[in-house]
Amino acid sequence: MPPMKMRPRERLQRFYDRFNGRDHVLILMTADPDAMASAMAVKRLLWRKVAGITLAHTNVIRRPDNLTMIRLLGIDMRHVAEIDPANFNRFVLVDSQPSHHEFFFGLSFDVIIDHHPDTSPKAAFTDIRSHYGATATLMTEYLRAARIKPSKKLATALFHAIKTDTRNFERQTLIEDVLAFQYLFRYANIPLARHIEQADLQMDFIKYFRRAIADRRFRKGKIFVHLGAVHNPDVCVLVAEFFMRIDTVHWSIVSGICEKRLTVVFRNDGLRRNAGKVAHESFGAFGSAGGHKTMARGELPLAALPDNVDTRDTKKFMNWLINRVQKRADHR
Repeated sequence: MPPMKMRPRERLQRFYDRFNGRDHVLILMTADPDAMASAMAVKRLLWRKVAGITLAHTNVIRRPDNLTMIRLLGIDMRHVAEIDPANFNRFVLVDSQPSHHEFFFGLSFDVIIDHHPDTSPKAAFTDIRSHYGATATLMTEYLRAARIKPSKKLATALFHAIKTDTRNFERQTLIEDVLAFQYLFRYANIPLARHIEQADLQMDFIKYFRRAIADRRFRKGKIFVHLGAVHNPDVCVLVAEFFMRIDTVHWSIVSGICEKRLTVVFRNDGLRRNAGKVAHESFGAFGSAGGHKTMARGELPLAALPDNVDTRDTKKFMNWLINRVQKRADHR
């Protein structure tokens, strides 16, 4: 019987059946609030049930709010570059699927828990519920099924993750997301969660906002911005969300280049075409691109872009980007 149709206790038991006291477990993720909180929850579920647990992330973490979350909640993680998979015999993937990152390709996962669209990953145990607003909601259900009261730090992490991934319940959510949020409210440190949420700017980000305002292009309710080289691709997210505050903007598409990869961030008002589909249709041929109705992202290796696309020529590059997105975003 598929995990999605199981009762919480049955699902929990299927999860526990994958482990024993001799196991060394590696929990993998692409770190963001939902992934980190979910990894913390898996670690708590396996506490004293396995020989060792390590959390590892594939991305370089630079967003101020994520760094603040790690620091204030004491999340102990390592980058995958520091990890030798041979030291582990059990592998867990949270808030992601193997097709989402090249590091995951060669691993045989024992457990995959996620809320993104199902790509039919192979694992001994999978729990993928793409209709949920956050993986943290799933993990809260696991904790409750295990009758584990979350610590204040774990509850705060899960609370913040649900709030972030549902965009304060403005995005697709279920009653399960609301119930998990209400449950965690009892145990979370709310002022601490608010502090993490608001820590989203660094002083050196100001130059990117200045560039975005000066070089923006506006087309039929859509703001297009190319930031050029950025030291942190997540600044594209901050700029994209900034422009969505303007009353005449229905779409915000912001791109930047970091470590030989082009990041394209999509935001829309929820009344237009599905942003995830537009991202995939526009850039899926060149790399990983997709997401949800109101928010999406593309990660494209520069080497995969067509030969006639020169990212050093900002004007021509913007024309290429606008042409690829415009006709797809306008189609109803």
